[in-house]
Amino acid sequence: MRGRGAPRHPDLFLSDLRLPPVPSGDFNLIVTSPRNMEFAAKSEIEAALRELGDPEPKAWPSTVRGVIFVRTSLTREEVLSGLREMARERPFNLVNVKRVIPVDLVVETDVERIAEAAGTLADRIAEGETYRVTVEKRHTRLHSMDVIRAVAARFDREVDLERPDKVVLVEIVGPVTAISVIRPDEIISVEKEWRGPGE
Repeated sequence: MRGRGAPRHPDLFLSDLRLPPVPSGDFNLIVTSPRNMEFAAKSEIEAALRELGDPEPKAWPSTVRGVIFVRTSLTREEVLSGLREMARERPFNLVNVKRVIPVDLVVETDVERIAEAAGTLADRIAEGETYRVTVEKRHTRLHSMDVIRAVAARFDREVDLERPDKVVLVEIVGPVTAISVIRPDEIISVEKEWRGPGE
C-alpha cells in the first residue's frame, strides 16, 4: 500500500500486479525498446538470437516500460558481433530494439549488495586501464552518487570520466540491479549501427 504523499511513477509497467522479483542471475542481457512496444521487441530479440544459434532464448518485459530482460546461451562475443551485423545489414529485424546491454551479474537493489557484486568483477579492469562507474536507474529511491561511491571504493584503478577503457555499468531496474564491466563499445545501439560511423 502506498504511503501518504508517496510519488506514483506514471511509467511503471504492470506495477500493481505485484509481480515477484526476477530471480538473481536469470538474465544476461538487457534490451531497451520504445514504450508500449516491449512485446514486439521481445519477439524480435528472441528471433534474432535464434538465428544466431541459440535454440531457446528467453525474453520478458521487466516491471519498467521499455526495459526487457533476456537470457541467452550465446557468448557475449557471439551476441555482440551477430547483432551488430544484423543491425547494419537487416535493421528491419530489430525495429523495436533500441539498445542491447550485456550483463555480468544480477543482484537485489541495495547499495551494499551492488558494491559487493561489482567488486567481484574488479579483475576485469587490468592494471594500467582506466574506468568509469555509470549508473542508470529506474524506479528506485537510491541516489546515483551513493551507488557510484560505494562501487568505486571496490576498484583500485585510475578513473577517467571522459574516455575510460572500461565502464562499470550499474543498471537499476526497480527491485533488481544488473552489473556489467564492459568496454564502452560493448553496448549496442541499433540505430547507430544502422546509420554507420560518424552518424
